[in-house]
Amino acid sequence: MIPLLLFVALGVVILVLFEWRERHRTPEQASTPTPAPDPSCCGQHLVCERDAILHAMDQPVYFDDEELDAYADIAADQLSAQAANDIREVFRSLQEKEVTDWVRSMQMRRIALPDDVREEALLIVREQRQHAADGH
Repeated sequence: MIPLLLFVALGVVILVLFEWRERHRTPEQASTPTPAPDPSCCGQHLVCERDAILHAMDQPVYFDDEELDAYADIAADQLSAQAANDIREVFRSLQEKEVTDWVRSMQMRRIALPDDVREEALLIVREQRQHAADGH
């Protein structure tokens, strides 16, 4: 019974500390908003992992791909074959080091990636994270 009470008390202390930290943020910290999680995301998509893998951008970065803006707000499974090919073509033209920024830019522009592109991009980003963690 005592270990359970200690566990609950520890949880309350942690919650209070987080609340206190949020209320006492400096102006510099307050100027960097934390993006809200996407409530429609199931947790399996590259979009859901953006906070862990992508650095913050204020504006989308274009990779000579302005034409892709025509595909904004179209779900991945609703993209036409031409749209999917256009997105694939831009993706294949990227250097690996550009993939993370391009994916973030696509998210900011509300352009869904075809499943195959999303999966390949996720592999590249994971590989980059692993190399960074290994110190390479």
